[in-house]
Amino acid sequence: MLLEIHPDNPQARKIEQVLKVLKNGGVIIYPTDTVYGLGCDITQPRAIERICRIKGIQPKKANLSFICADLSDISNYCRPYSTSIYKLMKSALPGPFTFILEGNSSLPKLLKNRKKTLGVRVPNSPIVRDLVLGLGQPLLSSSIKNLDEEDEIREYPTDPYEIHEQYEHLVDLVIDGGIGGHQPSTVVDCTQNPPELIRQGLGKLNF
Repeated sequence: MLLEIHPDNPQARKIEQVLKVLKNGGVIIYPTDTVYGLGCDITQPRAIERICRIKGIQPKKANLSFICADLSDISNYCRPYSTSIYKLMKSALPGPFTFILEGNSSLPKLLKNRKKTLGVRVPNSPIVRDLVLGLGQPLLSSSIKNLDEEDEIREYPTDPYEIHEQYEHLVDLVIDGGIGGHQPSTVVDCTQNPPELIRQGLGKLNF
């Protein structure tokens, strides 16, 4: 199913439609402030396993992120971090960044990796904001790649119609929030002192 939602003023009834899918254990594809991503409710183990099958990875080895509503939401799933890390994230979020932090006991068992770390995001996207707030907890997220083996140029698909054609047999719903980006988020490992830049993406940080 392809569902068009206004990227700046998401229609409440359409957000509710997506939330129903998520709460029933469904898997969706949705736009962020970077690339389109796979998402599900973090409390739905079967949905998490489906995302991992789509990505061809094992849950405990997967680099999956939590999409959170704000900094206070992040703190519910991470061990306490320093004031300097808080200031760094506060200056960057919402925005195109993934921060790696130490997870706490609230992490779903299926997602606890050996390092016990967690990637967290607060995208600058009204659609994502409304979904997370409506769900009442974070979305599990992972970027999607182009499944068209003949297209060697575009790593990340940007057209929601093309995304739907490629993924409609794998997911329950694709949100059309307009043309997506082609650069992923910038990844910063905050478990290191000082923080370490793991991947330079769309976001720019000075630290």
